[in-house]
Amino acid sequence: MTARAEEAPVSRAYRMLVLVIMALSAMLYSLTITMVNVALPQLQGALGATQEQVAWVVTLNVVATAVVTPLTGAMVAMFGQRRLLLWCISGFTLVTLACAFATSLESLLFFRVLQGALGAPLVPMAQAIILQTWPREEHAKANGFMGMSVVIGPAIAPSLGGYLSQEYSWRWVFLMMVPLGVVTYLGVVRWIREGGRNTAFRFDFAGFALFSIAIVSLQLILDRGERLDWLESHFIVSTTVLMVVAILMYLVNSCFTEQPFINPRLFADRNYTIGLFLVFIYGSLNFTPLVLLPPLLQNLKGYPDGLIGILLAMRGVGMIVGFMVAARMGRVDPRVGLVVGMVCVGISGWALSLHDLNVGMWALAWPSILQGFGCGIMWVPLSIVTFSTLPPTMLPDGSALFHLLRNLGTSLFVAFSVFLLVRTTKIRYSEMVGTVTPYSERLDFGHVIGTGSVDWVDSLGRLASEAVRQSTMIGYNNCFYLYAATCFASLPILALVTLDRKSRR
Repeated sequence: MTARAEEAPVSRAYRMLVLVIMALSAMLYSLTITMVNVALPQLQGALGATQEQVAWVVTLNVVATAVVTPLTGAMVAMFGQRRLLLWCISGFTLVTLACAFATSLESLLFFRVLQGALGAPLVPMAQAIILQTWPREEHAKANGFMGMSVVIGPAIAPSLGGYLSQEYSWRWVFLMMVPLGVVTYLGVVRWIREGGRNTAFRFDFAGFALFSIAIVSLQLILDRGERLDWLESHFIVSTTVLMVVAILMYLVNSCFTEQPFINPRLFADRNYTIGLFLVFIYGSLNFTPLVLLPPLLQNLKGYPDGLIGILLAMRGVGMIVGFMVAARMGRVDPRVGLVVGMVCVGISGWALSLHDLNVGMWALAWPSILQGFGCGIMWVPLSIVTFSTLPPTMLPDGSALFHLLRNLGTSLFVAFSVFLLVRTTKIRYSEMVGTVTPYSERLDFGHVIGTGSVDWVDSLGRLASEAVRQSTMIGYNNCFYLYAATCFASLPILALVTLDRKSRR
């Protein structure tokens, strides 16, 4: 921070205004992560695109976000936090409006790239400004409120986006974010102070280019791998080679550069390094149910979109309760909240892995609530542990890398979960149909193939359909097994966290 920003008096009312404005800023971008997903079928029909082509609407936005997020600290040093916020929010709002009026797939893809690039700095900058403005002993409350905007936004976005696209048009998915952008811009103009600029900063262009190539390659591999059959595709193989070469060249460049793109001094802080690993796990656990549950309920159970939205809203309710509890645990050892959250999330994943096709509404609702509660109560102590011993001057760089790993955790775990689902479904299906013969005694029971009596010729279609349903359900069970195992396996890492006693006072 600049000397002027440090010496300026900060009242509690001002801190509350900054907290609200930065929460709106973070929510502004977090809404775009998952809200557009539910409008993809409409986009495909309206723009005359194939399923493969319309998937780039999400892929390119994620890639742009991954490239620009670690650049946040450098941009703050070059331009200052207030000026950068104004540029990003105004540009993001205008580009979002342009997305709503796009008339072709090409124009929409272009605007989505700009949307991801301009929105990427909003979340790390918001967290850095809040940590600078609020005293260390109140970081738990501030992070709790901030966490609601970062995590709950993507949680409610699918149901809200689905309603708007169903009742009106896919364009309203973008239009509804424009007023929020205008309000946030006016709040930054009025109440956010300048700070963070460093005239002596030297930007590592080579490091940025190599790191960007590596991140873009990784995102493309994760997002397109399953569609292109992974290493069977020349595109995936070439991209993997490019990623490895870029990483090696980046490491070499960092060793011979005075100010590398990612400050290596960040990793000298033990808590921060452990926090990066934990936020990677957190990103893996937080959004995976949002990807797995809707298609499970819609394709296998036939749930309508409204009922799926209610289940996702229950998860959001659990998150709100978790954040409220975490905000009141300011004087409690942060490791307690991390352990409680991890255990709750692990139990929810284990419960979801035990279901079959006869699962009821409540059996799905309470694990969703518990999972939301666990993620909510984890976020605040995770932020406190990560940044408690980090110097204030390193907060912009540290926050940018923190949120980058959170997004990478989500992309990697979702991609691996989809891969596990598809492969397990194929294996189980081949095993099931291999045991079906006209002499199978189990076919004497009508409920085996769903409804009706069994006639070997007339029932082949129903038998195949039921085998697909059962094998797919087993695939989902295995995904949630992996989800729970990942959560419980991360618990021993918490023993490495060292508590800064001053941060609890």
